[in-house]
Amino acid sequence: MLTARDLAVQRGGLPVLAGLSITLPPGQALVLTGPNGIGKTTLLRTVAGLQPPLHGSVTLPPEGAAYAGHADGAKATLTVAENLGFWARIYGTATIEPALEAMDLRALRDRPAQSLSAGQRRRLGLARLFVTGRRLWLLDEPTVSLDAASVARFAAAIRAHLAEGGAALLASHVDLGLDRIATLDLARFRAAPSAPAPGGFDEAFA
Repeated sequence: MLTARDLAVQRGGLPVLAGLSITLPPGQALVLTGPNGIGKTTLLRTVAGLQPPLHGSVTLPPEGAAYAGHADGAKATLTVAENLGFWARIYGTATIEPALEAMDLRALRDRPAQSLSAGQRRRLGLARLFVTGRRLWLLDEPTVSLDAASVARFAAAIRAHLAEGGAALLASHVDLGLDRIATLDLARFRAAPSAPAPGGFDEAFA
């Protein structure tokens, strides 16, 4: 599902992680751990293809991966259903109903995104995962702004995704109670200090 070999990644032109290899098979989740600033977000962005690695390679499923970062990606003036419909059309998904159900958004389907609370907007952002059809999910602190009930609901959705042969690579400080899960401490792969790479300030303001 996901293979990363001898990966080195950078933030703001400076190496943050090096010598990292990952093999993530279908049906499993891997949680990235480590102190703030270690490079969890940078690694996820690199795996997602949003920035190039300094070294090494990443192999994804043929269809790619679905990435849920800190931004919810919602169009403020569109309703919940219109936002999901927009993404469903991009990914060729026939219906948004499973996404609405997965994140408990049915009652909010006709509400503009700009009128949602922070937690509701987060649920909308996560609901996009279910219209992508991607088997690999890359999740950066997915439970931020969610209440306990929504965290439990999303954890159930991840379990269902894994049971159907999907996989997830995530950074999270919340125990989601997943069965088939492993952890990877990124502190083991902290890169040695070096001079900034030429033209490497790709993530200085990200």
